[in-house]
Amino acid sequence: MHYYRYSNAEVSCWYKYLLFSYNIVFWGVLSDLTKVTRLHGIDPVVLVLMVGVVMFTLGFAGCVGALRENICLLKFFCGAIVLIFFLELAVAVLAFLFQDWVRDRFREFFESNIRSYRDDIDLQNLIDSLQKANQCCGAYGPEDWDLNVYFNCSGASYSREKCGVPFSCCVPDPAQKVVNTQCGYDVRIQLKSKWDEFIFTKGCIQALEGWLPRNIYIVAGVFIAISLLQIFGIFLARTLISDIEAVKAGHYF
Repeated sequence: MHYYRYSNAEVSCWYKYLLFSYNIVFWGVLSDLTKVTRLHGIDPVVLVLMVGVVMFTLGFAGCVGALRENICLLKFFCGAIVLIFFLELAVAVLAFLFQDWVRDRFREFFESNIRSYRDDIDLQNLIDSLQKANQCCGAYGPEDWDLNVYFNCSGASYSREKCGVPFSCCVPDPAQKVVNTQCGYDVRIQLKSKWDEFIFTKGCIQALEGWLPRNIYIVAGVFIAISLLQIFGIFLARTLISDIEAVKAGHYF
């Protein structure tokens, strides 16, 4: 005959369902990453699948681990969040130490996407948003659009957009209420000294390099907020694990 002795230890429902809610929020944040379409050399479908696997695995481990009080799943979830946290920290440090390498990779990324500008509508919207928000054109200037077969100025091109730039490079006209998507046509046929009257002549790499020092506190605040959110998730998981272990330790035969 078995006898059981129960201690006063119990699993906190507060931490249990708070961790479950945390995973719902975390799941939603990760799902936003699937909106990124094409990165240099990576197929969008592969990227979406990779993010989906990570999202499902962490969400499953966190939610089921919390509801079923499964220590193995909770430890996996906690370990994964710790790993992601240190990876983010390592990327930030390496990006600061190797700024020239990061600049070269961003140039390759931008130039690769310029070539594919008309091939992917999501990619097109991404570049247009980047150029409009930063009032820039191309990686280092409007001439980078020669990399695109439609905007190339070579004699072999018969495109109507030949020697032009996307409308997102155009200097906005306050009098126009409707966006003129043809404002960049034939702009680069004109004298280079007149370009800045019609389009942005600053490259997006220079624009982003100028944006970062001006918004360093915002960037630091976002990084700290994300870090605190991850630390909070680690705290919840570790606390719930401790509660479950305390309850199990209080059961004796």
